[in-house]
Amino acid sequence: MRGTTHSNRRYALIGKEIVQTMVGILVHGNTHYILSGPRPTAGEAVALARNWSVVQIGETKSQKFEKWEIRNKEFRENLEWAVIMPGDRDTSPGVLELLAEIAARGVEIQRYLAQDT
Repeated sequence: MRGTTHSNRRYALIGKEIVQTMVGILVHGNTHYILSGPRPTAGEAVALARNWSVVQIGETKSQKFEKWEIRNKEFRENLEWAVIMPGDRDTSPGVLELLAEIAARGVEIQRYLAQDT
């Protein structure tokens, strides 16, 4: 799979098909992940957070999980969705600032409550 950008849109070549991908932020308490893929549902967000937050000693986690992949480098201007789910700790001030910035650009921030999951 190769990716390219054009007019702030990402496209991936999967087989012979070019598909548009999205980039967003998943916030779980004081942890956040920048992901390529569609906006997750509440259940998917829980699965994503569990997949990457529980690390066993000596275990290597894949950067990919189902339809999503962790982005190590991404421009904040490319974030097209945001999902916040409750965690054990408060969201960090830096992430709150980023969320306010993307909300000001018109990006919808989806907040899931514990009962949504």
